[in-house]
Amino acid sequence: LPDLGGREITVAVENLYPPYNFINANGEAIGWDYDTFRDICRLLNCVPVFVETAWDGMLIAIAAGEFDVAADGITYTEDRDETVDFSQLYQAYDETLLVRADETRFSTVAELQAVSDFLVGTQIGTTNEITAHELFGDRVNSFDTFGAAIQALLNGDVDAVVVDRPAADGYIETTGGMMTLEESLAGIEGLAFAFPPGSDLIEPVNAAMD
Repeated sequence: LPDLGGREITVAVENLYPPYNFINANGEAIGWDYDTFRDICRLLNCVPVFVETAWDGMLIAIAAGEFDVAADGITYTEDRDETVDFSQLYQAYDETLLVRADETRFSTVAELQAVSDFLVGTQIGTTNEITAHELFGDRVNSFDTFGAAIQALLNGDVDAVVVDRPAADGYIETTGGMMTLEESLAGIEGLAFAFPPGSDLIEPVNAAMD
């Protein structure tokens, strides 16, 4: 494996996206991204420095070289690949509807679309937002964070939240009171780490991931 000689690697995370990164009840920043990048750096002889960063500017900051890598459950897309570079994929997943645990009015997208005056929440600037608009048109309320969308769901301000299924499971575990629908919204997609264009870290990180 490559030896990065103790180099510090700045890792952008949102700390609002369980199970990938979030703040637990003890105020500790934890999650899959933390565990994985610490393991990657153990293999490559580097030091991960995690920096909390808002999602809406994260990929812009990566494209500008403000961080070495973004680890935030980021979906690979061809459009994003035009401004940032990506690692190999590390997780396959699908998108789902997250609903309240006592929801009985609908169990599919078609049934939700038949509900009068329904609203769907999601996070702005995500592939989930694209899927939400494709399925539900102008019946979508986009929030700055998924945490805000989740709270709107629990408060009854929206009827469902479009989100990646692993993140939905993470919110169910950390927050409770919700469930996912079985229906897959947009087929299988893949997550990857995002890097500044031409980053010399992509090859070492891929080697460590292998």
